[in-house]
Amino acid sequence: MNLETDTESMIRVDQAGEYGATRIYAGQLAIMDGRSPAARSIARMAAQEERHRQTFDRMMAERGVRPTLLQPIWNVAGYGLGMATALLGPGAAMACTVAVETEIDRHYGQQIVELGTSDPELSEAIADFQAEEVEHKTLAAAAPGNSDFPLMSAAIRLGCRVAIAVSKRI
Repeated sequence: MNLETDTESMIRVDQAGEYGATRIYAGQLAIMDGRSPAARSIARMAAQEERHRQTFDRMMAERGVRPTLLQPIWNVAGYGLGMATALLGPGAAMACTVAVETEIDRHYGQQIVELGTSDPELSEAIADFQAEEVEHKTLAAAAPGNSDFPLMSAAIRLGCRVAIAVSKRI
């Protein structure tokens, strides 16, 4: 394995994922009443996701990593998923967060192991962001109604795994 190529792939997929997360939250916030407790929580999580995306944007620029060609799809798909889950109510919006963050936690954990000590800057960023993603998952899992959507959650988790796999390469 070429470590440089692998770290480029990691940065590409992580930037795409953080971008997708910002779009999901944007879609949810477009539907939800901003005064609701769920919307306030989502707005805080969205701000953290935006910081994550900006970090990966900077790494991409500094390291000459090309973005995924699928970004326009993740833009529309993320926003649409956010809107759809918000239309189903706060419980569905939080179920979406639990599903996405479950997969991102797993994904970031695998990357940390794979990187070891080879790229301290990237490892540190991923570990920091993983901790925040786990906080998002924990917060969303405690929200009322989040467990009322098991089929939707399974579909979102599958969609995340597919998005991760294809964004690494395309």
